[in-house]
Amino acid sequence: MQKTYNEQMQHIWQMYEDAGMPTPATKHDVAAWAVRNGYWKPHPTTVVSQCAEDLGKALRAEYRIDEKGRKYRSKHAVRIDSDGVQLTLWADIDKAPRSHMEKSLAQRRQKLVGMGFQLKTDTDVTNTKFPDRQAIQMVLDLRDDIRELEAMRDSSSLSDFDEEIG
Repeated sequence: MQKTYNEQMQHIWQMYEDAGMPTPATKHDVAAWAVRNGYWKPHPTTVVSQCAEDLGKALRAEYRIDEKGRKYRSKHAVRIDSDGVQLTLWADIDKAPRSHMEKSLAQRRQKLVGMGFQLKTDTDVTNTKFPDRQAIQMVLDLRDDIRELEAMRDSSSLSDFDEEIG
């Protein structure tokens, strides 16, 4: 059975490790090693597909400052299924219909839930694999963290706040 692209990429990581290359490693280091050794070659992509990918990255990175000094993401995506094809529809927060924003925010929240679930699973597995070590405690209730960031945002200069949240 042919490997999926993700499985091929995972196999490249395994070959990197098996070759005795240093880890932890950046994905850039592993990619450079894979290209240098002929384990990865770029797939032909259309100009439109590359432009669409770059556009998505740029839209996700666009922020504005509101009248209260809050930095907010200006473009929001909603994933939909259209006749069996998954599409991502984008809209500007200042012009988007309410239904678009409701779906976008709900989908982003669901991503956070998925990330939290995986974080908990990874923490539990780590603790199980190393029972002789002190267990890693992971607090998944983020309300205090969010309140702290809001307080920093409201009392700090924007540049100090941006540095804190990355």
